[in-house]
Amino acid sequence: MSLRNKIAAGALVLASAPLLAFLGKWEGNGQNVVYADKLARGLPTVCKGITRYTSPYPLVVGDYWSSVRCAEVEQLVVEMGQLALADCLSNPAVGQSTFDALSSHSHNFGVPSTCASRAVGLINTGRIAEGCKALAWASDGKTPVWSSVTDAHGRKQFVPGLHARRRAEAAMCAEGL
Repeated sequence: MSLRNKIAAGALVLASAPLLAFLGKWEGNGQNVVYADKLARGLPTVCKGITRYTSPYPLVVGDYWSSVRCAEVEQLVVEMGQLALADCLSNPAVGQSTFDALSSHSHNFGVPSTCASRAVGLINTGRIAEGCKALAWASDGKTPVWSSVTDAHGRKQFVPGLHARRRAEAAMCAEGL
């Protein structure tokens, strides 16, 4: 059964409660005022990580979004991202926790980056536990991945908070294996 079929059959849930709670922890709950995200070089961001790349509405720093608008747009953004993510996942053994962890990663980095990741490659070949670990660690098992930002001078800067999120995604991914 493909992931799209698992979603249609209700075996996988889009925008699951655990995923939305997870995003709230890492993206922020109650971020109703559009702000310039310092880690994303000033990218206007609101609610649980909604940006101009995902929002159907313009984002202007300082604008206020109601909680209702945030909830509606978050639901739409997360579900659309998950449907796109499902298209690059070919392993029908992917369960809800793994799907949610990959959804969080793609919400943070974009579906194309997540789909092209070593983690998804491993998961698609049936090596789910290794793929989950690859959300936070390089193949040597010691070097953090997906945990840096590029500063104004083009240098990569390690961000401990991003690595904490990657480790939390890896743990969520491996739940139930």
